[in-house]
Amino acid sequence: MKFLVRKRRTAPAVIIVALIDVLVVLLIFLMVTTTFKQQPSLKLALPESATAQKSGAEEHPPLVVNIDAEGNFRYGEKNLPMTIEQLRGELLAQAAKNPDVKLAIRADKKAPWFRIVNVMDAAKEAKIKNLSAFTKDAGKPGN
Repeated sequence: MKFLVRKRRTAPAVIIVALIDVLVVLLIFLMVTTTFKQQPSLKLALPESATAQKSGAEEHPPLVVNIDAEGNFRYGEKNLPMTIEQLRGELLAQAAKNPDVKLAIRADKKAPWFRIVNVMDAAKEAKIKNLSAFTKDAGKPGN
């Protein structure tokens, strides 16, 4: 009786480098196509307005002054705490750089009214003509 000697089959090789390349390409694709929603770091209850506009729809975003419920000022994207004198100086400096600068007030609906007026006075002193306020759409309760 003669037994046949079979050749051993080699196990299929999985090329790990190619798999890693594919995973990296997928990861890059997902990172590029994902949109990120910016959340403000300061939580404010904005007043409602029937003519509210979506923020970020402009080509040049405005300078933003936040006023919380206690009447504290926070300036800019980083929400830097400021006094009214520091804010006035910052607005004067920004208006000197760009005479067409825009200012937006983002005040809590429980913020003291005199604080909003203080910001409006500082803007007028800096000769900022374009002044607006952040509000939420009155028709959408979840804003």
